[in-house]
Amino acid sequence: VQLVESGGGLVQPGGSLRLSCAASGFSFSSYAMSWYRQAPGKERELIASISSAGGRINYADSVKGRFTISKDSAKNTVYLQMDILKPEDTAVYYCYTRIILTAYWGQGTQVTVSS
Repeated sequence: VQLVESGGGLVQPGGSLRLSCAASGFSFSSYAMSWYRQAPGKERELIASISSAGGRINYADSVKGRFTISKDSAKNTVYLQMDILKPEDTAVYYCYTRIILTAYWGQGTQVTVSS
């Protein structure tokens, strides 16, 4: 199983970024996917999740209305569209899935929101 995030970077407040997580090594369409983030000095937090078929989506209150999670099973990729970014969104963003009892994480991608 491999999860590889991309798309992070430096953006000004109010701007947008789209993160991608390319998955391989498992049946992507059969499993839920999630995005977590971890800011300096803080615990890792769940910010968005999407069910295997994409019918159930949940967001943390801190990102609801600004972030959108989606998955493309044809490309084995999960996305996180981030709009109206705020300085407090600065963090390392991680892709996550759990297969049976094993958790898998990507290496993370840094998002910095600053003027």
